[in-house]
Order: sequence, then C-alpha cells, then structure tokens
Amino acid sequence: SVAEKYANDTLELAKVMGLPKVPDRIEGYDISNIFGQQAVGSLVVFRDGEADKNQYRKFKIKLEKDTSDRKKGDVWMLEEMLERRFNNDWPLPDLIIIDGGKAQLNAASRVLKKRKLDIAVIGISKGEGLRSAKAPDKLFFPGQSTPLELSLASPALHLIKRVRDEAHRFAITYHRNLRSKDFLA
Repeated sequence: SVAEKYANDTLELAKVMGLPKVPDRIEGYDISNIFGQQAVGSLVVFRDGEADKNQYRKFKIKLEKDTSDRKKGDVWMLEEMLERRFNNDWPLPDLIIIDGGKAQLNAASRVLKKRKLDIAVIGISKGEGLRSAKAPDKLFFPGQSTPLELSLASPALHLIKRVRDEAHRFAITYHRNLRSKDFLA
C-alpha cells in the first residue's frame, strides 16, 4: 500500500541520515519572492511520510533588511520564518528539510542553536544550472563541506524531494495569490 511505501521511505531516510529514530513529523520550508518583493515562506508537514495539509503554515516575510542580493535575502527570509515558526508552540519536528544549499542550511542551524533545539536538519538543492527532473539533487548536512548525492532510486531521496517539492508548490501558490490580489487592487 502507499502508506507502507511511505513508512519504508521514512525508515530508509532515518538510516541514510543516521537518525536515532524514524522521523514521525518532518517539516519542509521554502521561500518565494521576486527580487525580494512580496516575499513569503511556506511550512509543510509530513507525518509518517505523508502530507498533513492541516498542519501547513504560510508566512508573509516582514524583513526590513536589504534583500537586493538574492542569496543573502533568501537566507535572511528563511531565518525570519524559522524564528517566527519557533515562537509558536506547535509540535516540534523530528526532521527539518530546507529547500536550499549550504547558506540556507547554516541559517536554519543558527536558529536551532540559538533556541537550543536539537532537531535534525538538511538542505536540498539542484546541481548548478540544472533544472530538469534528472538533475542530481545535493543534500547538505550541518558540519559537512561536501554534499551527498543519493541515487535517483533511493527511497530516502524520494521522500526528501516530495517534502521539498510540496514546500515549493505551497510557497509559489501563496506568492501568486498575493501577487494576483495586488494586481487586482
């Protein structure tokens, strides 16, 4: 069944990451904006490997910093979103998946360290200049300089990509809705 497959994916993910237990609650994060304008963030939740849409959250980024440098801007926006997320008493995740590379992973790690939270976190990004389905995804782990590339057949990678893609879809949808409202106004 699909539920069994997802349970196996989470088990494989725990093995690949060396987690002490199979993650029950996985949170995925992404940022969406156009040159820092109408910036939003998304939080998606997967329980037992399946999307739990009742737990999804949207964030309007309130950032006051200069976001003209896109990479720095995305990092600051992610930090703001995570700070706001952890100001709430929502259930804590067992694993956080960030759509982004080393800089975004470091931002998430800073927020977790500042709040004294011991939560596993990884970043996932496409290879440079590649945007096809066959582009090798790179997994970034705190404290490691070299990213990991899993086989496209890896169940762990399938789960990570599902979380990342859902966070991306949710952020883009929210961003487009805000742009449409502004356009109509």
